[in-house]
Amino acid sequence: MSLVLSTSWNAFRYTRAAGLIREIITLGFKDIELSFNLTSSMVEEVRGFVNRGEIKVSSLHNYCPIPRGLKRVEALPDYYSLSSLKESQRQQALKHTKNTVDTARRLGAEAVVLHCGRVEVADRTRDLIHLSRKGQRYSPEYRLLKERAIRERKKIAAGFFGAALKSLKELNQYASVRGIKLGIETRFYYREIPTFEEIGLILKAFSDSNIFYWHDTGHAQLMQDLGFIKHRDYLDAYAKKMLGIHLHDIKDYRDHLAPGKGKLDFNFLKPYLKKSTLKIIEAHSSASPKDLIKSSLFLKNLFDVSP
Repeated sequence: MSLVLSTSWNAFRYTRAAGLIREIITLGFKDIELSFNLTSSMVEEVRGFVNRGEIKVSSLHNYCPIPRGLKRVEALPDYYSLSSLKESQRQQALKHTKNTVDTARRLGAEAVVLHCGRVEVADRTRDLIHLSRKGQRYSPEYRLLKERAIRERKKIAAGFFGAALKSLKELNQYASVRGIKLGIETRFYYREIPTFEEIGLILKAFSDSNIFYWHDTGHAQLMQDLGFIKHRDYLDAYAKKMLGIHLHDIKDYRDHLAPGKGKLDFNFLKPYLKKSTLKIIEAHSSASPKDLIKSSLFLKNLFDVSP
């Protein structure tokens, strides 16, 4: 299995896909993951590259292409929430996720990466990061804020989690018929679905299905850095059901750095990954081409990945 680069790295530098794809090819990548900020016309251009055998699409990040009527900057994976208690909102999320699944099938991709929505409470993650950066990670103020975040989410989470499960049931059936796997991704914000425990509940509810775990290195490390759960706990619990992994680094609570540019020790991941695990570098635009070439060489050697 080749090492993959997400188009999240350079998507916003282009309005057409041709330049985007060619820039990625010049770095030595043959496989890409399509990020959630590509228009329908860009995705169709990518399809041309795929049909000519110039690039392979391993996976798509929901929603791809962006929902009609939305600007690229606002078309985030959680714009429509799969866990919404407003049925019209949830139906929109289902509609556009199904479109992503159909697009994945047309492009010959294996998987779609999902955000499963959120619990509609005020999110405290950025506040916790702010305190941590001020050196107050172990202060009484930090402890109380973290406890408040947990308490507020837990109080009303059941309804939103139930809606997410309802959405996943429908999407699992839809994706299974089309031969597309769904990856449930580790989240960055504490109010989002799923938490560590909720991942286990989802995987149990959908055992022997097309729903799998998708590990995100930066998000899992952030949860450790903020004191919620250890990074390794995700892998110890769910690696056997892991479909893919987003590889990016983190430093000073800022993630999506090129692997090797932050503090994360990627060596500890190796025992948890199989040859079949989809391995995607998900660095953002701050990474330079030189950074990505260096990251790619390091990860290929570490994980024994083909060029």
